[in-house]
Amino acid sequence: MRFDIKHVIAVMSGKGGVGKSSITALLAVGARKQGFSSGVLDADITGPSIPKMFGLKKYDHGQRFAPAESSLGIKIMSLNLLLLNEDDPVIWRGPLIGRAVGQFWGDVDWGDLDYLFIDLPPGTADAPLTVMQTIPLDGLVIVSSPQGLAVMVVKKALKMARSMNVPVLGLVENMSYFACPQCQAKVEIFGSLKGEKVARATGVPYLGNLPLDPNLAGCCDSGRIESYNSDLFLKLLNCQQQIKGKENVIP
Repeated sequence: MRFDIKHVIAVMSGKGGVGKSSITALLAVGARKQGFSSGVLDADITGPSIPKMFGLKKYDHGQRFAPAESSLGIKIMSLNLLLLNEDDPVIWRGPLIGRAVGQFWGDVDWGDLDYLFIDLPPGTADAPLTVMQTIPLDGLVIVSSPQGLAVMVVKKALKMARSMNVPVLGLVENMSYFACPQCQAKVEIFGSLKGEKVARATGVPYLGNLPLDPNLAGCCDSGRIESYNSDLFLKLLNCQQQIKGKENVIP
């Protein structure tokens, strides 16, 4: 399959439950709203959530293995788009998972894209390993939360990326606090913010934090993620423009 994708960025958390998929979606939406063509490869084969966020369900891709398109024109490929029912489980061993990820990259007609974001599953096993070994990544965005447990596992992801010689483009601390709708006081539900400190200690650019936002949760659940405004992609863009020696990563 012939296609032209200028920049491929994977989103990794190491630990589940920190909002990796929503960060992936926000980056793809942000890129599209800035005028770039973008897509999402959902490599979370056994726990895909990207289609639901964009309001997409099972579709007929015809004779060519083409991705679905969101209302903004974001191209999306996920195993959940190929299942008979979106809540059907995928009970596969590692080799099948790796093969599916490879097919989503090599056999899908992505066409021409400025950015392709890859939503990786938690951990450092089959799917992340397949992506890092077989797909020409420009780098990773790491997602964490303030919990000490999450930070510990995030460091595993950072070490995996470095052992595979994949650049880490930045770290995002998600679910950093909840702002009271009445008094606007910030409540650090998962503990004090640690993202900036971890980024500094590990030499990774810090892309900022995102609060717990009921509006974002509602947009994800109702398939309206494209209606949510976020400056996360711009932060990634600006951060990379400031780093010397990063040519050909971000235009």
